[in-house]
Amino acid sequence: MRRDRIHGGKRMMRLGAVLVLCVAACARAEHAPARADAIAAIGPRGIPADSFPEAARPVASIVTDTWSSEDERDSAGEAEKVMDLLAITPGMTVADVGAGSGYYTVRLSPRVGPRGKVIAQDIVARYLDGLRQRVRTDSLSNVQLALGAPHDPRLPRASVDLVMLVHMYHEVEQPYAFLANLRPSLRPGGRVAVVDLDRATQRHGTPLPLLECEFAAVGYTRTETHDLGGGSGYLAVFRATDGPAPRPSDVRPCPAGGER
Repeated sequence: MRRDRIHGGKRMMRLGAVLVLCVAACARAEHAPARADAIAAIGPRGIPADSFPEAARPVASIVTDTWSSEDERDSAGEAEKVMDLLAITPGMTVADVGAGSGYYTVRLSPRVGPRGKVIAQDIVARYLDGLRQRVRTDSLSNVQLALGAPHDPRLPRASVDLVMLVHMYHEVEQPYAFLANLRPSLRPGGRVAVVDLDRATQRHGTPLPLLECEFAAVGYTRTETHDLGGGSGYLAVFRATDGPAPRPSDVRPCPAGGER
């Protein structure tokens, strides 16, 4: 009996020691300094996500950093068509939000030229790490990388002429907080352009009525829409309405179909 108690006591001591080591390791990890080369946010924190209602529709999961192969998209002329429709010219500052592997980033860079800037933003750090290597390899000196949050792009105030959300809006978990926090980054006359497929969000698209409803809920108005053809979906362009944005407590979620 005494031997059992001794062995049991030793086991408890070993378990206690392991627990102490685990707690210490977790504490060290929590307070470990960030990597010196880590890509960070470039703008202030916006309004907390829980100030807004949640989306009343499914949210598609992020499954890859590319929507389709670049060769297929180039064959369809997607990027050139979109950039022409948006009249992107040298000297503009364009934010490629949800940049992923950088399909649009590397094509926007020569379009805006050395006097312009492309902000390539994503919420997935490893996507940005991969894009950083691509930017370095291609010597794209006018590209700035930025880390955002799911509900907050974290862009500087009044910093961009155009925000592009390409085949990613259906993956935004908190659309009302996201769009509200995006609005202050727009310069006067700034625009938000969405490229997506006109289908249900769980099928990696966004129905146009739903898109317009969610944008309108936080103070945007749609100014133009284009059918891109070739399986690329649509291009919808929005501007912030005049006057102050709606208060978070006044925002009402849109139904999945977008019709109120």
